[in-house]
Amino acid sequence: MFYFSLCQFPLALYIGDLESRSSSSYSSAEVPIHASAMALSLNSSSTQVIEFLLICFPGMQDTQHWLSVPLTPLFVLALGANVVLLLVIQKEASLHEPMYYLLAMLSLLDILLCLTVIPKVLLIFWFNIKTISFTGCFLQMFVMNTFLPLESSTFMIMAYDRYVAICHPLHYPSIITEQFVVKAAIFIIFRNLLATLPTPVLASRLNYCSGNVIENCICTNISVARLSCGDIRLNKLYQFVSAWCIMGSDLVLILLSYCFILRAVLRLQSGGAATKALSTCGSHLILILFFYTILLVIIFTNKAGKMMTADVPILLNVLHHLIPPALNPIVYGVRTQEIKHGILKFLKYQK
Repeated sequence: MFYFSLCQFPLALYIGDLESRSSSSYSSAEVPIHASAMALSLNSSSTQVIEFLLICFPGMQDTQHWLSVPLTPLFVLALGANVVLLLVIQKEASLHEPMYYLLAMLSLLDILLCLTVIPKVLLIFWFNIKTISFTGCFLQMFVMNTFLPLESSTFMIMAYDRYVAICHPLHYPSIITEQFVVKAAIFIIFRNLLATLPTPVLASRLNYCSGNVIENCICTNISVARLSCGDIRLNKLYQFVSAWCIMGSDLVLILLSYCFILRAVLRLQSGGAATKALSTCGSHLILILFFYTILLVIIFTNKAGKMMTADVPILLNVLHHLIPPALNPIVYGVRTQEIKHGILKFLKYQK
């Protein structure tokens, strides 16, 4: 199946995560740097960080474990729904069409995003396992930020798919083909690679020697870079520009597609067809806007600085890796009659 071949693409692109600007009272002095987390540099007498401490919510150290109560079922729902959707698309021959391949791409990205971030967050809440190796931290940062722009670009391709299906239905079979999906996947991977590869390169060249306490639940780019002894202004600038060039352009194209869809739907003579099209595309657009809106909220809370507690953007960052993956298979999948029948058939077969 095409969507399983995505796993064979190299993890070659990276996008800086839009995360909180921490101004917490929980300073690094209050969380001592472990001696095991430091190693002597071979070239100087300075120390070099070899592992980090993720303290998660600086202002909620005594109560943050209670957040695992809502996060755990969301995590199970996100993984379960997306895995079932992938299995249904794989087993049901009637779903072997480009539109469902795009949906499978989205589900695969959601699963990878969840598995990259949420298990470590839950380990911190359940067992207070805050340490993460230097390599593991950068690997989490790299993998996590690789799939955010890919998910954004997948939304863009799916919006184009709906545009062709509604505005040019007679040409849909000749435009949206399996070859189109393959070419689109290759395009978004290489586009993101060329635009975001300098970000991890810049981050990896920093000298991390000033501390090892990350005031976040996730190894986000700037949260980690702030611990370095070097100048990170170039890192911040390139992260901002690359994020807006990729995800900003995706959002503009998505909005344009749905504007054309809305205009075409309003011209339909059949009221029932127009209502059905508006209901389907409306739910899709709401979910897409939620995906981008939460990123904008993180930016604004980041800019707020000391005016807002650091726990708010950290929580939004965690939820951004849970809520969209939990809702995507429901909004895009279960509401589609063909997939709904496939799921019922799959569950009946399992019994």
